[in-house]
Amino acid sequence: MKLKVQKRIAADILDCSGKKVVFDTERLKDIKEAITKADLRTLIKEKAIKKEQDKGVSRVRAKKRQIQRTKGRQRGQGKRKGTANARAPKKRIWINKVRLQRNFLKELREKKLLSTINFRMLYMKIKGGFFRSRKHLKNYTEEHKLFLTKKSKTESKSKT
Repeated sequence: MKLKVQKRIAADILDCSGKKVVFDTERLKDIKEAITKADLRTLIKEKAIKKEQDKGVSRVRAKKRQIQRTKGRQRGQGKRKGTANARAPKKRIWINKVRLQRNFLKELREKKLLSTINFRMLYMKIKGGFFRSRKHLKNYTEEHKLFLTKKSKTESKSKT
């Protein structure tokens, strides 16, 4: 039973390759009798002629790798192609560090934990790159007792 023509027309209707067209083996007689596009359309609706599903590329392995990367894995020496500066420019690292420290300093000022003099002094130290991180800034303020206590707050209010 030759069904080349039916396969070609069905492929045209289904908008796919002839290789993707599959006939129902029990309805081969009906398919052979169908010679017009209209006949084949009805057979497609009746599911006597089907289109094979396209094979896609699985994303399972890619997702798994992505999850590992979020954990910090698979970022070793062998995976790097650019210099450290190309991957994260020094300027961008500097900007992020300074912004973080300045925001922390502003929070302390808003909470009234710093005097204006100490705020300016620390601000200028941040600008000069004195502090390595936010934690370093916090430790420095604690070690040098720059935080305002309740006692010193009342004293500064009474002076004005």
